Amino acid sequence: MKRVRGGEEEEAPRVNGSTGRRRGEHRQSDEDDGGGSSSPGPADPQEDDNDPGLRREIRSKYRDLINSVQQNREDMLSPSNNRLTEVLEEANKLFKDVRQAREAALDAQLLVVATDLGKEKASQLFAEGTAFDPTAFAEHLLSFMGLNRLEDGEDEQQNGGAADGYLPQDAWHRVAKRAECCFRTAPSFHYMMGSFHAEPPPPKQRIERQRKAPSKEAKRIMPTQMKKMEDSHQEATEKEVERILGYLKSYYQDDPTSPISYYEFVIDPKSFSRTVENIFHTSFLIRDGLARMYLDSAKLPCIAPVEEGEVEAGGSCSRKQCVVSISPKIWKELIDAFEIRDTMIHPPNTQNE
Repeated sequence: MKRVRGGEEEEAPRVNGSTGRRRGEHRQSDEDDGGGSSSPGPADPQEDDNDPGLRREIRSKYRDLINSVQQNREDMLSPSNNRLTEVLEEANKLFKDVRQAREAALDAQLLVVATDLGKEKASQLFAEGTAFDPTAFAEHLLSFMGLNRLEDGEDEQQNGGAADGYLPQDAWHRVAKRAECCFRTAPSFHYMMGSFHAEPPPPKQRIERQRKAPSKEAKRIMPTQMKKMEDSHQEATEKEVERILGYLKSYYQDDPTSPISYYEFVIDPKSFSRTVENIFHTSFLIRDGLARMYLDSAKLPCIAPVEEGEVEAGGSCSRKQCVVSISPKIWKELIDAFEIRDTMIHPPNTQNE
């Protein structure tokens, strides 16, 4: 219904309701205004959104496009076929009228089908682009070189003629001139004062000098000296280990209940080198099972001799090895921490041995 306000007709506001009721009201207003005659006017967008006939038509067109893509898949994969582009353009036109979820779902389904088809088509185009036909390449090359298939040269084979025609003399020069632009070549090397072919000098014969054979006396003296040095060094190490074991047993027998600190036993507060030697020789006692190390209640390492019966019972399986590292700084810190004033292992050249 329309109402008059200020000399102008104003359309009454619409109310929510069914489509048939809106259409009836619209026809009633037209009859009241023009006595039953209707005048053409712009379409109402809201009526188009709720028009079931238009909605069914859009969904039908989407289904037709999807079916056409699926049925004509092999034809669309051809590089010369542009049907896929036309389908996408039609889908873009239909998408302008999409208003409901069912129509949007059909549009998404069409997009998925078209995307898969486009991906497969692109892969085939890439494969065809990388293919190389040697026969076609040879034909193009002969045409560029000026092959004359009507004339046959007398010395065809000598001048580089083809089996079914004749190549001119400058055929390969054409190819070389055309290929010059594709390569960045360096200028050729030439001599300013002419060229010459220099041969490399013949290799000199290497004269090997005869080594002077050692005399029998040298053969006899050298191994003897080496053996004596090895024996003397080994004997000195064994003696020092036995001497340190004697110190350890004497301290342990004086007070078996009091543990012997490992650091107090091996550290010499007056000599860092003697401390390193004591650690080295004490390691032989641990390795041979003549001494054992353990941690006291304060988690500090202690050392004690092993009795003769305990050596066999312990075995080599129960012993473990570790690496002991010490530096002058750590040596001084250990001396201050344990308040070491005198060494427990006296040097071998003193009287306290």
